[in-house]
Amino acid sequence: MMIGKIFITSSGYDPQLGKHVKDPYLGPKASLGACRPDIRRRVKEGDHLFVISGKLPNVRQFVMGGFEVAQKIDAVQAYEQFPDQRLRMRDDGQLTGNVIVDGSGAQHELDTHDPATFGKRTPNYIVGTDCISLVDPTEIALGREQTLDVLREIFKKNGGSPFEIVGHYGSNLTEVQVLELRKWLRSLRKVTKAA
Repeated sequence: MMIGKIFITSSGYDPQLGKHVKDPYLGPKASLGACRPDIRRRVKEGDHLFVISGKLPNVRQFVMGGFEVAQKIDAVQAYEQFPDQRLRMRDDGQLTGNVIVDGSGAQHELDTHDPATFGKRTPNYIVGTDCISLVDPTEIALGREQTLDVLREIFKKNGGSPFEIVGHYGSNLTEVQVLELRKWLRSLRKVTKAA
């Protein structure tokens, strides 16, 4: 009976100071499409997902945001429904999009993962709803400043980094913890809206 899951994205990925975070997508059409097939398989509709920025030297990681799982579809359906999330190159040469199939349902040429794992990564494309994400520089700064203390409080665990608290595979969240995280993220959004 999972209610929520929080995990850390790959090292180097940070929406402000690192590589572009393409998966999960924390925007109006929130989704988790290619990464963490283990988590995508286990969560159910109504569960919540939260993601922490990846590790970078001398940069404080932060909870980038979270959303509720609205539905699970396969990558071919995602290709049809979310054309803006198909894999493509940005102008800066970084990859964006989290739909890893092409128009025929085969592995997209920009998806460089091992073809042997492709079949395990295409089911359970997660479509999210009710996304709360930190995007404004002030929100992100507050998130960086507060994330570690918030995680320590929510998990009742003392760690020197998000990794020491949520671990390599991420951590499950109770309903209370989900609500606490969402309330905290919303409070950071309110601060910037009031400014």
